[in-house]
Amino acid sequence: MTAEPSDPVPLLQALIRCESVTPNEGGALTFLESVLRPAGYACHRLTMTEAGTPDVENLFARLGKGAPHLCFAGHTDVVPVGEASAWTRPPFGAAIDGGVLYGRGAVDMKGGIACFLAAALDYAKANGGLKRGSISFLITGDEEGPSINGTMKVLEWMKAHGQVPDACVVGEPTSTTLVGDEIKIGRRGSVSAELIVQGKQGHAAYPQLADNPVPKLARMIDRLSSTPLDAGTPNFQPSSLQPTVLSVPNDTANVIPAQARALINARYNNLHSRAKIEAWVKAHCDAVANEMGAQYSLRFWGTGDVFLTAPGPLVETMSAAVRAVTGRDAALTTSGGTSDARFIYAYCPVIELGLRNATAHQVDEHVPLSDLTTLTAIYRRFIESFFAE
Repeated sequence: MTAEPSDPVPLLQALIRCESVTPNEGGALTFLESVLRPAGYACHRLTMTEAGTPDVENLFARLGKGAPHLCFAGHTDVVPVGEASAWTRPPFGAAIDGGVLYGRGAVDMKGGIACFLAAALDYAKANGGLKRGSISFLITGDEEGPSINGTMKVLEWMKAHGQVPDACVVGEPTSTTLVGDEIKIGRRGSVSAELIVQGKQGHAAYPQLADNPVPKLARMIDRLSSTPLDAGTPNFQPSSLQPTVLSVPNDTANVIPAQARALINARYNNLHSRAKIEAWVKAHCDAVANEMGAQYSLRFWGTGDVFLTAPGPLVETMSAAVRAVTGRDAALTTSGGTSDARFIYAYCPVIELGLRNATAHQVDEHVPLSDLTTLTAIYRRFIESFFAE
């Protein structure tokens, strides 16, 4: 690496040029290891497996052995480019044009990795190593996929090998208008369900000889989606349940179907747990089933419960770093979707701060070079303060 360690741009260009579409490693972890190992980091390449899912390569790298242990978590896997011909620049070319760097993963989230890596390398160089404690990187290749063979299993490995951090920063693109305008201190929980109402197929002209499941499912969906879960909390917006798919195995207008199916997703705040949400959904479906004589089944799945990192030393240190670099106060938020922080919070306090998310997953995903400079400076200030005596 010929560039200065504080420059995230060549790091990000090298990462973008690795075609690491989930679950392919694409050379991204190999590149990170080639930078971290010469800098003194002990690197562990961890391939996680589970039946029915693709194997996933991950990387855990740590500099130092003592406390406090600060971990940076992120993912090098990216979503597919979509229609490649719609891109104005090659999606894995990492081209710079007009002060903007283009490429898949530029903001979600190879850009965050490059910025923290640059900040950590610069901190160690400026101080002749770490003053105290240790810095680690937990980098997965499974965040954009099933999230089964990535962060969740690496954390289990870390616990088994005495590598649990004292605090963690996730570099997801959390900013909206300006870099550093939001720090995620929590996330809502997410649980999905498949709801199937059974009926009896028949001719639409003879409904008395059939059992139409569609009105029964419609009543259940209406009740679930129109009944408020709560009014929100000081740290979270109101919980929400949304129907996302309605279907019947039938495309004929004069046939009553034998079955009606819906998929639903609930995003819930810290007034609830997954168990409470599941019980709430079942209770409302039971009520409709009793009213209308419906036979139904429910199947739930999900990998993330609600969590909140209460304002304290970790949040305050990052807030101060944002203020010192940008002159602004970052909003402490919990909105948006899920991230791998949903696994990390069970092991240590965790917050999220990264680039602006405006072009994540889009055609011509891109990041201004000035945003990379700002985020690197925030991370650098944060690291300095975190390890201050």
